[in-house]
Order: sequence, then C-alpha cells, then structure tokens
Amino acid sequence: MQESTPENTLEFLERNPLLSKIVFLIAVLLCLSPLLTPPTALLLGLILAQTTGHPYRQYNHKATQILLQFSVVGLGFGMNCITAIHTGKEGVLFSAVSILVTLLLGHFIGKLLKIESKTSHLISSGTAICGGSAIAAISKVLNSEEKQTSVALGTVFILNSIALFIFPGIGHALNMTQHQFGIWSAIAIHDTSSVVGAASKYGLEALQVATTVKLVRALWIVPLAIATSIVFCKRPAKIRIPYFIIYFVIAMVAGTYISFLSPVIPYITLAAKKGLTLTLFLIGAGSSYKMLKSVGYKPLLQGVILWIFISLAALGAVESFLK
Repeated sequence: MQESTPENTLEFLERNPLLSKIVFLIAVLLCLSPLLTPPTALLLGLILAQTTGHPYRQYNHKATQILLQFSVVGLGFGMNCITAIHTGKEGVLFSAVSILVTLLLGHFIGKLLKIESKTSHLISSGTAICGGSAIAAISKVLNSEEKQTSVALGTVFILNSIALFIFPGIGHALNMTQHQFGIWSAIAIHDTSSVVGAASKYGLEALQVATTVKLVRALWIVPLAIATSIVFCKRPAKIRIPYFIIYFVIAMVAGTYISFLSPVIPYITLAAKKGLTLTLFLIGAGSSYKMLKSVGYKPLLQGVILWIFISLAALGAVESFLK
C-alpha cells in the first residue's frame, strides 16, 4: 500500500481541480466570517496548503501583497493621528538600534555557521525589518537566486507563524501593557501581517501602536537596500519604496480630522480586520510542503538565534523604558 504524503495528496488534487477550488472557496468564506481569528486563519491556510493545495497559487503573492496593503490603510482610518505621531517617534530609537545590531549579529552568525552570504543577509534583513517584504526588496538588489530567496522566506515564515501564536500569551503572562506589547511585537515579529494579527488579539491600543511602529520600521528598507547595493553590488540599485505607508498616513489624518467619516469608520476598520485575516490565510495557503522542506537546519538555526535575540533584547528595552 502506497504511503500517503503531501506530494501524493496534491498530485491527486491536481487531477481533481474542482474539489480543490471548492475547499479553497469554503476556507475563504470562513475567513470572512466571525468564526476565525488571524492565528486560526493562518493555521487553516497551512493545513490547506499541505492537503488540498492552493488552486490559485500563481496569483497568491500578488493577492496577499495588495490585500495586506489595503487592510493596513483601512486600519489607519481608526487611529488617532496625534497618538500615532507620538508612538512613531518613540519607536524610532528602538527600531534603529535593533536593526543595526540584528544585521551585525546575523552577519557573524552566518560566517560562523558557514551559510552562503546572500542567504544569510536575506535572513538577517527579514528578521531586522519586516520579514518577507524586506527579503523581497533586498533579494532584487542582491540579484539572489530563487533557492536563496526561498530558504530565507521559509525560515522567516516558520518563525513568524510561531510568533503569531505565542506572543499574545507571553504578553499576558508578563502582564505587559497594551503599549508595551504593541512596541515589542512590532520589533520582534517579522512580517507586518503577523504583527497586526498578534496585536489585534492583544487589544485595540496594542494594535494601533504595533501598526504604527511597524510601518515606521518598514521605511528602513530604503537605507538597507542602498547599503546592500554598495556592499554586495558595488553599484547603485533600483529601490522599491513602500508607498502604501503614505496612504496609511493619509487615512489616519482623514479619520482624525474629517468628522463626516466618523459613522463609516467602524465599518472600514472591520473590513480591514477581515482583510488581514484573509491575508494570513493566503500566506499560509501559499506555504507549500516543498518550500518548508527546503529550509536547511543552518539557515533555520540562524533565524532562531536572531529571533530569540531581538525578542529578548526588545522585551528588556520595552520593560525598562516604557513602564
């Protein structure tokens, strides 16, 4: 009797695409219902990826990118502009120090473990700034191979998924305030989607703080890309600026100062939260068994060490300076 594996299951479903599409549609509807939280949506996507598969995998990356950006901008309408400016200023120093130290530590760990330099730099970049978005931007500057980029994305994704589930519990166990948890999660969790997902589970203030600090942190992609092009390529590189952050700022200003928007803002933010839940589902659904299997133990070890370091360092800083 032939052993059932994820590959065998996916081969069966490739021959029966209608079944895969029906299951996928039901999962999407569940994500849009009140039944699923962001962490459970991610888990559902992971299960679907290893069983029924993703019938629209070729569109997944673009769809998650657009949906995440729209969701973050939608959340901006529910945030107070003055509070966000104060929070953003507060998070700048934490971000600058943690990014620099993480990149330097990642470089030395990569050397110690003898990890290929581009792969090591991509993992360090994803851990330091904003996960998959940073890896995607820096990989273009590095002109990295598909295997190098996939290993870095797989490493960050695995740790990102764990963080989404365990961080709210850790925050409650340590009696962290909403403000403390928001800054801690923005620094220590990789992807913006998981930062927002974990913070939304912790509370409204945590969500507002985490989203603002994470987006300020994401702007560091630009100087990092410039530095990467100088160090690795010895030439200027074309850099993609995350312009959607400007729309997030515009949404905050509109939500704070345009009074006639007040009645519709709760509906906009609700739609944004549902969009985020669906985004996390799609991220999980796009994580194939082959991609997860391709991550070697050395890159994963580098990612784990960096993640634990930045999590503990950020936790100590937050509890010391933000009491």
